Amino acid sequence: MAHLEQIHIPATYMRGGTSKGVLFRLDQLPEAAQVAGSARDRLLMRVIGSPDPYGKQIDGMGGATSSTSKVVIVSRSTRPGHDVDYLFGQVAIDRPFVDWSGNCGNLSAAVGPYAISHGLVDANRIPHDGVATVRVWQANIGKTIVAHVPVTGGQVQETGDFELDGVTFPAAEVQLEFIDPAADAGEGSGGAMFPTGHVVDELDVPGLGQLEVTMINAGIPTIFVNASSLGYTGTELQDAINGDAQALAVFERLRAHGALRMGLIQHLDEAATRQHTPKIAFVAKPVDYVSSSGKRVAAGDIDLLVRALSMGKLHHAMMGTAAVAIGTAAAIPGTLVHRAAGGGSALAAVRFGHPSGTLCVGAEATQVDGMWRVAKARMSRSARVLMEGHVFVPAETH
Repeated sequence: MAHLEQIHIPATYMRGGTSKGVLFRLDQLPEAAQVAGSARDRLLMRVIGSPDPYGKQIDGMGGATSSTSKVVIVSRSTRPGHDVDYLFGQVAIDRPFVDWSGNCGNLSAAVGPYAISHGLVDANRIPHDGVATVRVWQANIGKTIVAHVPVTGGQVQETGDFELDGVTFPAAEVQLEFIDPAADAGEGSGGAMFPTGHVVDELDVPGLGQLEVTMINAGIPTIFVNASSLGYTGTELQDAINGDAQALAVFERLRAHGALRMGLIQHLDEAATRQHTPKIAFVAKPVDYVSSSGKRVAAGDIDLLVRALSMGKLHHAMMGTAAVAIGTAAAIPGTLVHRAAGGGSALAAVRFGHPSGTLCVGAEATQVDGMWRVAKARMSRSARVLMEGHVFVPAETH
């Protein structure tokens, strides 16, 4: 009986923030997969183990959640002022689909360390001891990310005492700056931070009626809604949402109508082919709650509560790109995020509560000629190599 051999491709399995993914050098992918298209998507889906009707990704590197079904392609950059280009793919679990429409803020923390370790950053820019600045071009959204990576003895330092809620063990802190994070998010958005021109809109969603929403392109296109408008408190953990098929259907309906209003899609049914963006998040004023690890979070220790959905499910912590959207929206008076955080003047930084604990994010916002502009958003993550070597896939996916 004839059989296919397996091909092997150099790869690194890394945690970045509260996500995990498989990272590749562009020039080490099979030739057909070095360019965008069906060959690349087919290969990467096979690496991750998708599509899997069982929803487990047993026959691949994926972990059967949106946080662990991810791929990254890194290459030297020819763009002035940048070290590397970074392309992110969100792999659907049960469908044959790779969504290239947005960035992953968590895995952004892995790109700088990966680039240094794989010789993609000029050696003269890496200190023997100190912090290396890696200038990353985020190719999905056409934006710059600056990663500040700790270096000890000329090598990336991965261990340390920085704690990140949603990650069990401490590690070295990687500081990220998202430059001019108001993204060119898609057709119809025009690159505007607020695609409708308003910080708050009324969105008519069948079955929900008129909802107040803030729709923003920053970090990743995100639709914010008040938790109370949906019958929630903002303290919900994953089981409260992900075990409720009706609730998930409502969120997807809200997401589709918001995507249409933002100009990201032209017809409602297109939302199914754009799973990664926009994100849906609901916000509330701070109250005491218990995180998924059993840790108590006091209302006095946070500025607001935020819960966000990714790929149709409530996220176990917070997506890094959504955190950028939160920080940006908090810095602009009048948004639902700013209101939930207490209102008043622009907030240069906020600490918000999410299902796994808390996270601090900041943004620098200014208003010029009546238009809001954010120069950069900042947050800290960590990253660590989990395994390095080769991934194997049947030759038919070559």
